[in-house]
Amino acid sequence: MTLSTPTLPTQAQDAPLNSLGFAKPPSQTRVVVAMSGGVDSSVVAAHLAAEGYDVIGVTLQLYDHGAALAKKGACCAGQDIHDARRVAERIGFPHYVLDYENKFRESVIEEFADAYLAGATPVPCIRCNERVKFRDLLETARDLDADCMATGHYIRRNQGDRGAELHMAADANRDQSYFLFSTTREQLEFLRFPLGGLASKAETRAMAAEYGLAIADKPDSQDICFVPNGDYASVIEKLRPGAADPGDIVDLEGKVLGQHRGVIHYTIGQRRGLGIGGLGDPLYVVKLDPEARHVIVGPKEALRTKIVPVTEVNWLGDTPFEGEILINARIRSTRPPKPAILRATGPNRGEIELLDPEEGVSPGQACVFYAQEGTRVLGGGWISHRRGG
Repeated sequence: MTLSTPTLPTQAQDAPLNSLGFAKPPSQTRVVVAMSGGVDSSVVAAHLAAEGYDVIGVTLQLYDHGAALAKKGACCAGQDIHDARRVAERIGFPHYVLDYENKFRESVIEEFADAYLAGATPVPCIRCNERVKFRDLLETARDLDADCMATGHYIRRNQGDRGAELHMAADANRDQSYFLFSTTREQLEFLRFPLGGLASKAETRAMAAEYGLAIADKPDSQDICFVPNGDYASVIEKLRPGAADPGDIVDLEGKVLGQHRGVIHYTIGQRRGLGIGGLGDPLYVVKLDPEARHVIVGPKEALRTKIVPVTEVNWLGDTPFEGEILINARIRSTRPPKPAILRATGPNRGEIELLDPEEGVSPGQACVFYAQEGTRVLGGGWISHRRGG
């Protein structure tokens, strides 16, 4: 059982390329492995060490260690740091724990709270990859004189004619391209994703057992790591006292239908838990107005969106980001990409026209761009506000 090898250029090389794409022996190739303490990154570290690479494991402490000890089902908690350390000890490579708590709070948690207060639905895992793991940790890897940094993400990095390309994972059920769309070209040159070519998570667990790792059967993380039991509202209330002030639930004409317990408790597309039953056809949250403290509801058809403006566009295509580009677009991590037209409206702004309107498009979510044919990721952007169509 082997991990994926980068697709490499065909031009002649002075020396044979190793499995990470470098023209030197593995023993002379230093790779920093970002270890979360889970099965995926542990297998990457163990396998690269077995291949003879100069492996250094790094785990980030992202929030209060003491509070994390009793929490299961989320990455980067106290137990996960312990698990990563045990893997390094068993396999025999150095392992470091870096305190990134302040960086994480400033770059991820604070924006998470502010986004909810503004009526958006943020995706903090993307910001963590963008602002912490692939920025600060990547720089630390360079400081350690690493040739590259490897992670346990299920995504592929292929070498194209114009440099490194990002591609969806071989296993569509494990593909994490939605969460990595903001990876820049410069970062992609330095990153490696050895698990991207595996057919299933079962292969990863089998490899963990093969290497004798105690975490072979460890459950996958489910929650946002700093949100206990998925209760994001309580986290926001703690960070922003008064954030859960009550207000009115209104229809599209502004008629008051009931009261809510705080805008932060609601998301676009929500139907259950509104407390306004008995009004005929089901009603859904179609918009949030934090300033007026209004939760605006309407029929299901009011959720259908065709035009989606995006900002902070990260473009990974070979052609310039300009004019109209035919793509497939994914607006939720759990939905497949759908045909769309991407129109550039500025250097890092655009507008997506979904050929088949979708429901539940929410500001703060990501919209990821894919090539119409094949598996290539062309980048993505952040949904800034929702327009119908």
